[in-house]
Amino acid sequence: MANSEKQYIDLYGQCRDILFAHSPAAMNAVRDQAFEDFCRIGFPTKKVERYKYTDIPALFEPDYGLNLKRLEIPVDPYEAFRCDVPNLSTSLYFIVNDGFYDKITPKNQLLPEGVIITSLGKIAAEKPDFIAKYYSRLAKTSEDGITALNTMLAQDGLFVYVPKGVVVDRTIQVINILRSDVDLMVNRRVLIVVEEGAEAKLLFCDHAADDRRFLATQVIEAYVGDNAGLDLYCLEETHVKNVRVSNLFIDQQANSRVNHNVITLHNGITRNRTDLTFNGEGAECNLCGCVIADKDQHVDNNTLIDHKAGHCTSNELYKYVLDDNAVGAFAGRVLVRHGAQKTVSNETNQNLCATKESRMYTQPMLEIYADDVKCAHGSTVGQLNDAALFYMQQRGISLKEAKLLLEFAFVNEVIDCMRLEPLRDRLHYLVEKRFRGELNKCDGCKLCR
Repeated sequence: MANSEKQYIDLYGQCRDILFAHSPAAMNAVRDQAFEDFCRIGFPTKKVERYKYTDIPALFEPDYGLNLKRLEIPVDPYEAFRCDVPNLSTSLYFIVNDGFYDKITPKNQLLPEGVIITSLGKIAAEKPDFIAKYYSRLAKTSEDGITALNTMLAQDGLFVYVPKGVVVDRTIQVINILRSDVDLMVNRRVLIVVEEGAEAKLLFCDHAADDRRFLATQVIEAYVGDNAGLDLYCLEETHVKNVRVSNLFIDQQANSRVNHNVITLHNGITRNRTDLTFNGEGAECNLCGCVIADKDQHVDNNTLIDHKAGHCTSNELYKYVLDDNAVGAFAGRVLVRHGAQKTVSNETNQNLCATKESRMYTQPMLEIYADDVKCAHGSTVGQLNDAALFYMQQRGISLKEAKLLLEFAFVNEVIDCMRLEPLRDRLHYLVEKRFRGELNKCDGCKLCR
C-alpha cells in the first residue's frame, strides 16, 4: 500500500464519526462502501489506461488539512468577488472550498417556480429519499479510486434541480472559491437534475483567494431527461500551487442536448475526466476544451462518450497551446455499442507546442461495434507556421505580436462554440490577456491568480 493511500485510509478510520456527525444521512449512506472500494482499488497509477499521463498518487502524498468539522470560513465572497462580465446577468452562487455559501441571500436570484439551487448537504437532510435516487448513482465508487475518495470524504456541495418543462433563461453562475490560511484539501460534490423538457445553463468559475497549496477533488453528476437541455461551462483561473482533480458524469436521455465547455486559463496541475452516456435515441452532445499553459503547468483531459443508443450525435473539439515546460494530455474514447446504429461522431484534438521543452500527449480513440455509423477522429501536434510568422513580420508586425495573433486565432474556434455570447466575448478578452502575460485580477476582484 502506497503512503498516499495509507494516510487517507488511516484518516477515515480516525475521523469516521466526525464525518458522519457533520454530514446528512443520504451522503453517509454510501460513505462506508466508498471507503471499502478505495481500500480495494486505491489511487489509479500510470499503469491504468485512463490515468497514464498524470501521476495521481504523487498529487495526494502531501499532508493537507481538511475541514471535517465544517468550521465557518472567514470570507464574504460577495466582497471578494466582483468580476464584471458585461451583460452576462447571472444568478450568482458561491461554493467556499466545498461548502455552499448561504450566509447571504444570493444576488439576482430570479428563478422560475420549482427550480432549486441550494446546498447539497441541506437538501439531502431535508429530502433524503429524493437525493438517494440520484446521489452516487452515476459516479460509481467501485470503478474509480478518485470517485471513491471523494465520496467517502465529501460533506457538502451544490444541488441544482430544474423540474419538468421549465426553462431557466438566466445563466446560473457558481463561483468556487478556495480559501484557507493553511494548505487545504477540499472535496466538493455537485448534483444536477434537469427533468424532461427542461433547460438550464450553468457556469462554474474556479478561483483561489489565498496563496496556499490547495488540492480540490470534485465529482459532478448530471442527469438530463428526455428532450431536455444542459449547457455546462467550466472556467479555471486559480494559481500554480493549485491541484484540481475533477470527474464529471453525464446521463443523457432521448432527444436531449448537452454542451460542455472546459477552459483552463491558469492552474498548477489539472486532471479533468468526463464520462457521458447516451441512454436514449436522438440525443446530441458537444464537448469542447481549451487549454493555455506555460511554466511547469500540467493539464490532462480524459473523455469517454458511450453511445448505448442509436441515432445519437457527439462532437468533440479540444485545443491546447503549451509554452515553456508545460505538459498537456488528451485522451478521448468514443464507444459505439452493438445496436447503436445511425451514430454520428466527430473527435478532434489540435495542439500547439510553442517551445521544444513543452510536451503534448494525445490519444483519440474509436471503438465501434455497429455497422451503420459515421465516425471520425483526428489529432495534430505542431508549432506555429514559420511562413505565416514571416508574412506578418514583413508587414511590420513584431515576432512576439505575430505569435500572439496566431495563438489567439488558434483557440478562438473553441471559444466560439460557446452559445452564451457575453461569456464568449469575455473569454476572448481573458485569453488575449493570458497570452500577453497580463491575466491579473478583474477590476475590483480580490481573488488571487
